Amino acid sequence: MTPAAPTAPADDQRTIYERSQPGRRAFVAPALDVPARPLDELLPARLRRSAPARLPEVSEPELVRHYHRLSKRNFDLDTGFYPLGSCTMKHNPKLHERVAALPGNARLHPLQDERRAQGALELMWNLQEALGEIAGLPHVSLQPSAGSHGELAGVLLTRAYHEDRGEHRTKVLTPDTAHGTNPATVTMAGYEVVKVGTNADGGVDVDDLRAKADEQVACLMLTNPSTLGLFDPNIAEIAEIVHGVGATLYYDGANLNAIMGITRPGDMGFDIVHFNLHKSFTQPHGGGGPGAGPIAVSERIEPYLPRPQVIRREDDEGAAFLLDEERPKSIGKLRGFQGNYGVFVRSYAYIRSLGAEGLREASEVAVLNANYLLALLKRAGVAEYLPVAYDRLCMHEFVLSGAPMKRELGIRTLDLAKRLLDFGVHPPTVYFPLLVDEALLIEPTETETKETLERFAEIVAAILREAAEDPEIARNAPYSTPVRRLDEARAAKQPVIRQPL
Repeated sequence: MTPAAPTAPADDQRTIYERSQPGRRAFVAPALDVPARPLDELLPARLRRSAPARLPEVSEPELVRHYHRLSKRNFDLDTGFYPLGSCTMKHNPKLHERVAALPGNARLHPLQDERRAQGALELMWNLQEALGEIAGLPHVSLQPSAGSHGELAGVLLTRAYHEDRGEHRTKVLTPDTAHGTNPATVTMAGYEVVKVGTNADGGVDVDDLRAKADEQVACLMLTNPSTLGLFDPNIAEIAEIVHGVGATLYYDGANLNAIMGITRPGDMGFDIVHFNLHKSFTQPHGGGGPGAGPIAVSERIEPYLPRPQVIRREDDEGAAFLLDEERPKSIGKLRGFQGNYGVFVRSYAYIRSLGAEGLREASEVAVLNANYLLALLKRAGVAEYLPVAYDRLCMHEFVLSGAPMKRELGIRTLDLAKRLLDFGVHPPTVYFPLLVDEALLIEPTETETKETLERFAEIVAAILREAAEDPEIARNAPYSTPVRRLDEARAAKQPVIRQPL
């Protein structure tokens, strides 16, 4: 009898350090072809290691295979449908990656003298101008590195504005549909968070806002459309109430994908807007970055923008682009250098590729796709288990409640989300916004086809039919992923975040 072949693990989960073998190399430097210099002349002793770095030693094929294998363990937009609500996981055109990788963009040193970086500064200035037009606010800073960083910048600008007027305000209003980073930002900036309620239609409770708006309020943080995917028809009245007590109105730009070219936050009355370039303008994101969260502001907020600002000046030889450090009322630097420049290149390429009409079309199709998918999910066999939280025309996303599904079928929103992975679909956002029981926040974006949306609706219906027969299938999902369902509470309490050496 022929002995059975030894079986190898289906998925090799060793780390790069566990693959290491002494003496293996992926690269050998060529012989030095310039005069050797003593190390002390090149690097001060205080900056040198006392011992060599403990790095893994692997061959080039093993190195390539390891990271290629890791890449296939992730779910990404190139793999399948990714309807992650509030995060706008739209397609990232590969052309933008090629543009960002051009040597003049990828190899520009951040300490390069501005006279030798005119192309980069011109791109940044043009991006500022485009973002200002999209927002309806004339002044833009590109410094913030993420949406949450842009939020912090906005609240710090608000503080500087009030302090310059001799006012000491203590509170910031946030709706109960706000992104989780909003209250965190408010607390970090030293303000008290005051929640504003939601009315029966899913908009800001104007009576509650009016009752809480007083001269201790520094700002109202709001996004329109909201995290419920609903445009607030009372936005002009909201702006009037906030400005009436001398506060600023701040726009969380996470949902800008629904309104580009159709309406502008500045025209609604907002004083400060942050953009998520890594959401609305196709910079790849996830896994912690990189991102960019530029801010656009009105005239009264402009003096306090971070420094330096990219500005354009005319001289005898034409236009010159400079970094303006002379800003006496500025809140100062928010980070080193000017931000994640590669993100700027990708976003500028997107804006220039589409133009004004293309940006508007992107938003219109995003809204169309969301409403089409919502209509598909209102079918019998789905709607009675996953009803829409606020049943009116949505914008780019919508929220379903899994409370009836939990009650009638015995599976939670989390179970549905995990089961979706077995069908090659990334789950939507779950349990957010918090005011919707068993929330499922779905954003299909404008880059998905009609057939993809129809398939998603069919998959949801199939999972619900399956749960009616055997809820344990969804409760134990996923089955096809490299890692099965984790003990998330234990992972949070006992994280393994370092490779043991």
